[in-house]
Amino acid sequence: MERQNKIALVTGGSRGLGKNAALKIAEKGIDVIVTYQSKKEEAENTVKEIKNLGVNAAALQLNVADATTFESFLTGVKTILKSTFNAERFDFLVNNAGIGIHAPFAETTEDQFDTLLNIQFKGPFFLTQKALPILNDGGAIINVSTGLARFALPGYAAYAAMKGAMETLTKYQAKELGYRGIRSNIIAPGAIETDFGGGVVRDNEQMNAGIASQTALGRVGLPDDIGGVVAFLCTEEAGWINAQRIEASGGMFL
Repeated sequence: MERQNKIALVTGGSRGLGKNAALKIAEKGIDVIVTYQSKKEEAENTVKEIKNLGVNAAALQLNVADATTFESFLTGVKTILKSTFNAERFDFLVNNAGIGIHAPFAETTEDQFDTLLNIQFKGPFFLTQKALPILNDGGAIINVSTGLARFALPGYAAYAAMKGAMETLTKYQAKELGYRGIRSNIIAPGAIETDFGGGVVRDNEQMNAGIASQTALGRVGLPDDIGGVVAFLCTEEAGWINAQRIEASGGMFL
């Protein structure tokens, strides 16, 4: 009997933007594997919420900062695909896991730079590469950038530079994987109210108001504004969208 549901793997899917994307993907009738770094309980709660939407789900631990763990992680993915989803491959890879470090260019340390490099660029580069054998033909890669790759706000030089690298990588993935029918796109959220970067956008009233005043729709973004965009890119309706940077920022700094 043919398996009906497609499967998405969402890194950093236990909370914030990743959790919202996982839930919106599930609403499309797609099964979901979420990864978490340390918050196992949050990830398991997300799995329960996804299952309540009528699709299957599972959670796996992943440290996206350590590329040496990817082989064993993907072995775990294969095991879970078989045991939980009766499948050998998955269809959509959402490279969402990430952190933010705020530091002026002149004061950014090598440690900060290397942390961002490993998590925001090297991690998704090699995780995607190593996942290719179990990513279905006709599937899709969804990467995550930032509005900060288009406009410059002081303090994000290293972070935004890594995201700029991801934007370029996305085009190369689309070009080189197109023969397999695999699409690669990148979404660029504006400022979002999540735990990201210590929750500064959400919790700092002055920053929140300042961003809202520079956004055409007059407010700061919420996870609900982004998850549906990720989910859309996992559908047949988005089948002709490829190699694109899609900014979902409500119109920041126009």
